[in-house]
Amino acid sequence: MGSSPAVEIRGLRKEYGDTVAVDGLDLVVPRGATYALLGPNGSGKTTTIRTLLRIQEPDAGEVRVLGEKPGPGVRDRIGYLPEERGLYPRMKVREVLTFLAELKGMAPRDSRPRIDGWLDRVDLSERADDRVQTLSKGMQQKLQFVAAVVHEPELVILDEPFSGLDPINQQALREIVAEIRRSERTILFSTHIIEHAERLCDHVCILSHGRAVVEGEVGRVKREHGGRHVGLTLDPWTPEAVAAVRAAPEVARVHQDGHAIELSLADGADPRALLARLVQGGVGLIRFEVVEPSLHQVFIERVGSRPIEEGALV
Repeated sequence: MGSSPAVEIRGLRKEYGDTVAVDGLDLVVPRGATYALLGPNGSGKTTTIRTLLRIQEPDAGEVRVLGEKPGPGVRDRIGYLPEERGLYPRMKVREVLTFLAELKGMAPRDSRPRIDGWLDRVDLSERADDRVQTLSKGMQQKLQFVAAVVHEPELVILDEPFSGLDPINQQALREIVAEIRRSERTILFSTHIIEHAERLCDHVCILSHGRAVVEGEVGRVKREHGGRHVGLTLDPWTPEAVAAVRAAPEVARVHQDGHAIELSLADGADPRALLARLVQGGVGLIRFEVVEPSLHQVFIERVGSRPIEEGALV
C-alpha cells in the first residue's frame, strides 16, 4: 500500500443550479481506515462520493483517489455500492457477478471460485442460477454488495450499505465489513445510522450543508467534545425521575436508551451541582459519571438537529 491517503479532497465544490451541495470540502481518508460520512439528507454525502468517483464532475477543487486522479487507471482498484441499487434484472445471479467482475479485469476462471465463496457467505448459493428479478430487495442488496467486493478492491465505497436489510442481515454485513477492515483495506461509507459508524469506524466526518463540521479519528472527536456530557443510570427508573432529569437547569439535552441516559450539560453548568440537585430531589442513581459523548451527541451539538429515530439520522 502506498503512503499517500486513500482519498484526498481539497476545496471540493458542487452546485446544482442555485443549490450548493458541497461547499469547499476538505477531506482526507487514510489508507487502511474505516471512514464514515454522517449527515442528514442534503448534507452532501452522496454528492461527495459520486464526485470522487467522477460519476459527477466537480465545479471546483481537487480529488485524488489511491494516489491518482480519478479515472480509468484507478477504477479497477475500487469497489462501489451505490445508494441507488441497480442490477441487470433478467440476468442470473452468478452471470451478473461474473460479468461485473470481468468489467473489473477478472477472467471468469479467476472470479468463479470467489463468486461461489461469496454467494455461500451471504446465503445466496441456492439462488445462483435464478434471475436477479426473482430475488427480494434484501437479497438484491446483498448481491450488489458482493459485486462491489468480489474483485478484492483496495478501496471499498459503500453508500448506505445497510439500507433495506433486516437486523439479521445488517449484523452479517457488519461482520463482513469488520473482516475487510482487518485486512487493512480502506472502507469509506455513508450511513444514516450512527450506531453503525460508532461500531465500525475509526474515522468520521459529519457533514452539514456541504461542509465538514467534524472530521477526524473517532476517539479524538469524542475527546474534543468531552467534559460536557454525563451518563446516568436510574434505579428505580420512573417517568417522574426522567422528568426531573430533563427539567434540571444544568441539562441542555437528553438522549435516553432504556434506563440509561446520556445528557449534555448547559453552558457553564457544574456536573456536581446537577448531582446534588438530583439526589436532593429524590432521584435514585446507580451511575453518575462524566463521559465522552457518543457520536449521536456530537452530531446533535454540531448539526443542531435531532434524528427522527433513536440512534439514526435522516
